[in-house]
Amino acid sequence: MTTTPPRAATAGPPVVPRRLAARLLALTEIRWAAVATLLFAAGGAAQLAGAPSPVWWALYLACYAAGGWEPALAGLRALRGRTLDVDLLMIVAAIGAAGIGQVFDGALLIVIFATSGALEAFATARTADSVRALLDLAPEQATRVDTDGAEQTVGTAQLQVGELIRIRPGERVGADALVVVGASEVDQATITGEPLPVVKQSGDEVFAGALNGTGALLARVHRAAGESVIARIVALVEQASATKARTQLFIEKVEQRYSVGVVVATLALFMVPLLVGADLRSTLLRAMTFMIVASPCAVVLATMPPLLSAIALAGRNGVLVKSAVVMEQLADTTVVAFDKTGTLTEGTPRVAEIHATGALDAGQLLRWAAAAEHPSEHPIAAAVLAAARDRGLVLPAADDFTSTPGRGVRAIVDGHVVQVGSPALLDTVTGSAGGVTGEVRGVVQVTQAAGRTAVVVMVDGLPAGVLALADRIRPAAAGTVTALTALTGTTPVLLTGDNPGAAGRLATEAGITDVHAGLLPADKVDRVQALQADGARVLLVGDGVNDAPALATADLGVAMGSRGSDLALQSADAVLVRDDLTALPAVITLSRRARRIVVANLVIAGTFITVLVAWDLFGHLPLPLGVAGHEGSTVIVGLNGLRLLANRAWPQPQSRQR
Repeated sequence: MTTTPPRAATAGPPVVPRRLAARLLALTEIRWAAVATLLFAAGGAAQLAGAPSPVWWALYLACYAAGGWEPALAGLRALRGRTLDVDLLMIVAAIGAAGIGQVFDGALLIVIFATSGALEAFATARTADSVRALLDLAPEQATRVDTDGAEQTVGTAQLQVGELIRIRPGERVGADALVVVGASEVDQATITGEPLPVVKQSGDEVFAGALNGTGALLARVHRAAGESVIARIVALVEQASATKARTQLFIEKVEQRYSVGVVVATLALFMVPLLVGADLRSTLLRAMTFMIVASPCAVVLATMPPLLSAIALAGRNGVLVKSAVVMEQLADTTVVAFDKTGTLTEGTPRVAEIHATGALDAGQLLRWAAAAEHPSEHPIAAAVLAAARDRGLVLPAADDFTSTPGRGVRAIVDGHVVQVGSPALLDTVTGSAGGVTGEVRGVVQVTQAAGRTAVVVMVDGLPAGVLALADRIRPAAAGTVTALTALTGTTPVLLTGDNPGAAGRLATEAGITDVHAGLLPADKVDRVQALQADGARVLLVGDGVNDAPALATADLGVAMGSRGSDLALQSADAVLVRDDLTALPAVITLSRRARRIVVANLVIAGTFITVLVAWDLFGHLPLPLGVAGHEGSTVIVGLNGLRLLANRAWPQPQSRQR
């Protein structure tokens, strides 16, 4: 793996032309595919309306030209490299169909191939853009502090290991660094997925791209720009995309041998009889009949309509499946791995428990705590205020509000000094409050051991209680885990950057036993690769930037639509648009139904081809009858595949998320 500074990677000459070329290629293919589709539709309308045959023939032939030039060029390039692929065979079959009067069928093949090629080019260009856009999370400039204390604004790519940088409140961290002076709460959810900002002080590591809170930090760079965690996320995604084997539909896996076989057989059927003195016209007609009945039109339609119908049905039910390949491969899933925050949980901390001590009851404790937190924009403040609103509490005014990084907030409420913050507040208690302090420390320990965030409330310098915050599990999580276990035969795995306590509590609620916590993005990739090394077909579900490398590495990646980062949405193969976890086992079940229909269609198409080819080889198959049999099999498999368009084909989960 090569590592380059982020700014050099985004601004350097090699990258921009590559991205521009990908975009132009995608736009070109999309335009030609759209033109071919419009011409095909116009030709069909003209034919149905009874227009003179030259009119709709001209429209169909224009469709050939618009949609067929790119597959023909690709096929010729492959042929130059001594490879015969199905693109060229489709073009030849389409031309052959037109040669015997079946121009509609040839145009339909052209449209199918042009559209699929355009969609593939578009997806490739979007993925490349989203990976590079990730580098925008890291700022372009940072404040470097020289040895004499002078400050200088420099490009982040110029920062060297050992240099000092100043990170002001509200700024994004410019490099992976160790804090030397200062304290602040840093939001590093893009890197670790942790739902709450983390207190950073002397000796702690901060990551490039993380968002600093209200404190100022002086930190020493300890990784070059090209080796930062955010840069490695980019490298991991690109490496996974480049090295991941190109996936194909089942029928595409045998296209080379099939294409060669049809071409060789057609030539033999034409040349051999001529060598023994057969009539040219009848021999050519027989060879053409063979190529038509042996062409994979029915096989292509045997595969695509069921998968495309399943994609359409899944889309109507809140699952965006990006390609027919993905829909087919969902059926092979043997292990599902989940991210925690924003995936199995809602991603927003909530007040789960209120432990009041002393003279205050739980309601009064929450009321004063919410009043003190009201001016704050911290996620903890939002959780405390939401809890107060849910209970219909009327909040008094707060005066003399102050916020201290790593400690919390302080305000005057109803004439009392109210402090809300981390358990570090207990270290300030002196005098005769030791008993109450010990009680509160015990509550804090129990709360943290359960994987929850402990928020201490102090009134007039004395401990008054503890608020336990937790990220609430999605209502459908446990049922989804049960359904996936039944489908795959394996209990899902939890991969999270959050702490072991929070991960363990969530796993217990969801019914997951295999838990891996405290993972950075590269660690998640390692866990996915370890599962794959054991023979598992891994489907990973995530939502954040930190999940993107693992989403790209897994056999299939599924992103949460509402909360998912742009990179996660682009790296994933499918998206749960409504964040409905119950749709995940449903779409896997749908994929298996689609596969069964594909297999049935392939049997039907194969039977027709075998019978017609045998008839042509060992008997005399009239051309009209060969065309009728070929088109009949195409219609049968096409209609069979369209059955999955019906709403009743969507698997109904046991419990549906509302």
